[in-house]
Amino acid sequence: MSLFRKAKPERILPQHVAIIMDGNGRWAKKRHLPRTAGHAAGSKTFKDIARYANKIGIKYMTVYAFSTENWKRPKEEVDNIMGILRQYLKDTDQFKEENIKLQFIGGRDRLPEDIQELMAKAEDDSKDFTGMHLNIAVNYGGRDEIVTAVKKIIEAGTPAEEVTDELISQNLYTAGQPDPDFIIRPSGEYRLSNYLIWQSAYAEFWFSDVLWPEFGPRHLEEALDSFSERNRRFGGV
Repeated sequence: MSLFRKAKPERILPQHVAIIMDGNGRWAKKRHLPRTAGHAAGSKTFKDIARYANKIGIKYMTVYAFSTENWKRPKEEVDNIMGILRQYLKDTDQFKEENIKLQFIGGRDRLPEDIQELMAKAEDDSKDFTGMHLNIAVNYGGRDEIVTAVKKIIEAGTPAEEVTDELISQNLYTAGQPDPDFIIRPSGEYRLSNYLIWQSAYAEFWFSDVLWPEFGPRHLEEALDSFSERNRRFGGV
């Protein structure tokens, strides 16, 4: 039986799906494993879900990999997460057949220099790919993103009366992309956690108790079916 289920003709897919990849640590704890094992399992899930989303026609996907608040975690755990990211970036050549365009959003200055270089290379190597546009949020915080955008506008000498919603959007990390219309958060939490707080103004949400390492294509399909059944009015009737 094929893993890829044929989409229903009437189903409406979101244009931009954003995912908060949460629950790695709890998944490991339930199995009496170190948290590092949970992050490794979560990394595999991320790759599987990204491939599947690309396959079924999702145009944009943004995943929350490491937040500005995650630096507060133990150094060993942070180093492990950076190591997983580093290995993923070194392996991006094998994903060229997926035709996925990579972009990293968030502040890069605090990241190890070699990771910054690998990020730039991955973006450059995939810049002409025509499949799904995949944003990976690393050292990302929604409030920090807005502050950064406002600083850019001020530094450009823009008069206050010319500052608009559109101008702010044009100075965010996701400039030129449609806002996420669907945000998925597994793991039983019901909050945004400083994630895409400007862009999510009209997003639909889907929550699940499934921990991220256990999140599979069938869970994504369940979420997408839920999205398709919703009536998006954007303040209208």
